[in-house]
Amino acid sequence: MDESPRFMTVLRPVRAGNAFEETVERLLQAIKLGVVGRGDKLPPERELAARLGISRVTLREAIRALSDAGYLDVRRGRYGGAFVTYEPPSPGPGDLRQAVNEMGVAELSDVLTFRLAVECGAAQVLATTELTDEQRGVLLRRLSELEAAGLDDYRRLDTAFHLSIAELTGSSLLATTCADARLRIADLLNAIPMLQVNLEHSGGQHRAIVEAILAGDPDAARRAVAEHLEGTAALLRGFLT
Repeated sequence: MDESPRFMTVLRPVRAGNAFEETVERLLQAIKLGVVGRGDKLPPERELAARLGISRVTLREAIRALSDAGYLDVRRGRYGGAFVTYEPPSPGPGDLRQAVNEMGVAELSDVLTFRLAVECGAAQVLATTELTDEQRGVLLRRLSELEAAGLDDYRRLDTAFHLSIAELTGSSLLATTCADARLRIADLLNAIPMLQVNLEHSGGQHRAIVEAILAGDPDAARRAVAEHLEGTAALLRGFLT
């Protein structure tokens, strides 16, 4: 299985009325979620324009705007293209509180509830699905990549792992909804300091999620995801007290 399902989750067709603005939004979503990592190249222009349902002129304008803003590096020539230059800033003192203040406590609670519902649901659905060897391989590969990730790449690969669960259900609506839930808390997750003990604990929870899905146990899959996400919520609250 290639990377196209992850691209399709975020790079959905835009509406005609605000084509430029929505194209910039879609590309930023892909970049900030790590669907396209730092140093990676966006899909070819023709493919990307078709996927977004826009003209190549509009796409070029959006890419130029993101290049001017420092998110992309556009290179010409045979090996050229639009390469991602964005890297989430390292968390600093007060960053998390500032991000929460900008969001609002009520919205934060709503977003965490939303994420809990959709990600638990995705895992539960996937655990009831008869997976192919290829699908099982994708899930195990995402887990392996995350377990081997360094601190600089952890958040991106954590996102890829979580999104893969929804993508593997085969429901584009569910995958898109999970991507939206993740995007809403991306700035908060990026602002949480990396704690080795927490990463090790999360690693065990990730493995429990995968084991429950591969065992075809939807209740265990739902519980494993809920425990993991509740741990993240507790960490957020802890750094805000």
